[in-house]
Amino acid sequence: MDYGRQVGVVLGALRSNPDLRRVMAAFGGFNAAEWSVWIAMLVYAYDHGGATASGLVALVQLVPAALFGPYAGALGDRHPRGTVLVAGYIGQALGFAATGGVLLAGGPPVAAYACAALATMAVTVTRPTQSALLPALARTPEELTAANVVAGWLESLSVLVAPALTGVLLGVSGPGAVFVCCAGVAGLSALAVARLAGQPAVTVATDDDDGDGALRAGIDTLRAEPAARLLVALLAAQFVAIGALDVIYVVLALDTLSLGASWAGYLNAAFGAGGVIGAAGTVALVGRRRLLPPLLIGIAGWAVALAVLAAVTTAGATLVLLATAGVARILVDVAGRTLLQRAAPPEVLARVFGVLEGLQDAGLAAGSLLAPLLVALGGAPAALVGLAALLPLVALATFRGLRTIDRRARVPVVELSLLRAMPIFAGLSAPTLEGLAAGMQSRALAAGEALIVQGDHGDAFHAIAGGELDVSVDGRLVRTVGRGDGVGEIALLRDVPRTASVVARIPSHVFSLGKAPFLAAVMGHAPVRALAAERLAEAAPAD
Repeated sequence: MDYGRQVGVVLGALRSNPDLRRVMAAFGGFNAAEWSVWIAMLVYAYDHGGATASGLVALVQLVPAALFGPYAGALGDRHPRGTVLVAGYIGQALGFAATGGVLLAGGPPVAAYACAALATMAVTVTRPTQSALLPALARTPEELTAANVVAGWLESLSVLVAPALTGVLLGVSGPGAVFVCCAGVAGLSALAVARLAGQPAVTVATDDDDGDGALRAGIDTLRAEPAARLLVALLAAQFVAIGALDVIYVVLALDTLSLGASWAGYLNAAFGAGGVIGAAGTVALVGRRRLLPPLLIGIAGWAVALAVLAAVTTAGATLVLLATAGVARILVDVAGRTLLQRAAPPEVLARVFGVLEGLQDAGLAAGSLLAPLLVALGGAPAALVGLAALLPLVALATFRGLRTIDRRARVPVVELSLLRAMPIFAGLSAPTLEGLAAGMQSRALAAGEALIVQGDHGDAFHAIAGGELDVSVDGRLVRTVGRGDGVGEIALLRDVPRTASVVARIPSHVFSLGKAPFLAAVMGHAPVRALAAERLAEAAPAD
């Protein structure tokens, strides 16, 4: 399917569902505001204390949000999710407005930092609540898939557009105006989803494991699996560099280039643009036998771009080099995550990624502290050279292990080809697709053998690799399915008993995907993620 037609299919699936359209519109505003206020506060902090203040303020915003994140994620399970989503947007609007008021009134910086931290805590409510709410709003699996695809598009687009718009607003007015505008955007997001408030909560089970046991399994896997541990270390290291870059953008804009605060947004947008360009090309990695070469190419591109940037003092060259670094970074991320999908045992894969999610947050915080230290040692050039060396040093230390992983990895070619042909998995990234494919179990069916029995508990989604199967409801034949079709998603998405029976008409072959990985992929987040963040925060002060 060509890209234009795919876009039409996705948008068409949302056209008839006004609730999903409202949620997506609100989410677009949320993403724009999240990026904008982050950049504006770093610029303000730099004006009042240099790179050290920017790094500390980034930490002040990250730590409370990380501590509150697990509780924010649980709110949607304890209260009506529509109400929680609206309340989260209102909290963001109030927090942004309070911060903007302090900035415009020339109030004390500490008051502005405190208000911004409270607003960031409110930001943590949106993503987990929305992920849990979408299955209750979608009327078909196709609508749910389309909503997740559009959410991914909005997040990618915001990385490019929001920093650029923030740069314009910083140039025209200042950080206070950015916060006030974002308060208005958050308020509009709250209005967009206001009609969802008060709807009863709908629980969709995502895992039948004990939460603490799931998290311990992920941590124990990293201890017992050297391959997974190496890849998690490499992937976490890149977020240290990204956290440091957030601070260095401001230093480059105000000191090195002397172009004003607005350029902090433009530099951030250039890096984001590179990521968008790189993401479009990473589809070529799906099913690729060897991933170490593209991983090393990405690391080399990252290092060269930042090292050359250390010697550049012109705006145009800086934008180009940051975009190049963005392309290289997304190549490292996708190749590394795909290798991790291949290296970690499928039964604990979601838990390993939950631990990685927490380490990413820790990496961003560490980077925000590292940048001021490097700047103090030798200014922006020294900081850029240090960041240029970070990923190559980690890769050098782990090279032998990475080469072994790459040689031994099994690529689930047949399973991948089936998943890529199914609309319900449209828009999933290369690592996610490979992770799902690797976790599928092969099953042969004799003629007349039942794959699904109406009324039974739903525990898996089934992709048909060969043969023909009859789907019947209350004994009445509804349709016949064959290769490339999938069955079993309705019971998983709705958490209801099987709504139909599926029986092999002739000898057939299917691949089955468990309930937890299926829901984690389609709903857009892993259920163990919040638990991982909580533990890390405690450690650190359809059928």
